[in-house]
Amino acid sequence: MKSIVLVDDERWVRTALKWTINKLNLPLKVVHECENGLEALDWIKQNEADLVITDIRMPIMEGLTLVKELSQLKRKQDVMVISVHDEFQFVQQSLRNGVTDYLLKPVEENELRASLEKWLDQQSIEETTRNSEKKVEENLPSSTIERVLHYFQKTPLDQITLKDAAERVHMNPSYLSQLFKQQLNKKFVDYITELRIEESKRLLVKTSLRMSEIAERVGYSDLAYFSNNFKKITGFSPSEFRKSAIFKI
Repeated sequence: MKSIVLVDDERWVRTALKWTINKLNLPLKVVHECENGLEALDWIKQNEADLVITDIRMPIMEGLTLVKELSQLKRKQDVMVISVHDEFQFVQQSLRNGVTDYLLKPVEENELRASLEKWLDQQSIEETTRNSEKKVEENLPSSTIERVLHYFQKTPLDQITLKDAAERVHMNPSYLSQLFKQQLNKKFVDYITELRIEESKRLLVKTSLRMSEIAERVGYSDLAYFSNNFKKITGFSPSEFRKSAIFKI
């Protein structure tokens, strides 16, 4: 059974798609629904999904940005996009970014079936190869620091702590901190700060979230402290950075 995430800001569209997919009686299950690309990206970082079906036009983070963000994840998901006829230039762009297929609104049952069956056939062909690659990866030795970096990738920035990281690798926090500095020539706290600032830069440019929301998402409960850290590292306040990025676009 393959899992699907539906992404569309209109609830009735998601409901109709889910109803149609269930009606097709294919080995597919809709496991989650999201209203925008950012919500979908956050969910996918923490959960498993085989296929994402997303609209192009959405608030907060639109479909093409979601496609680009998903392409940067180590665990890539296949994506189908939904568009209207006058958005074909966006469809072409999404296909260049690796989208599996596209559907036009209103989505017809026969077209949806054909697209999903084609995708399932491709999945079946690749299944043996993927399983073999997974077994190889599981048998590869990994260092303590590599496991810590993997923990960073899988954990929301506002939940990362030295204590938690140390527990994941069964090591004393103080010793892990020393090892981290020795291996990466950078303090644990400085590394996390850089991750948080980089993520906040991405959110400032690619979403319409408020400063306080961005600060909270990357692990800062105090907006002023977040702003000071951001300016110390980038040379700009968060608002200045957002204005500058928008102007360049």
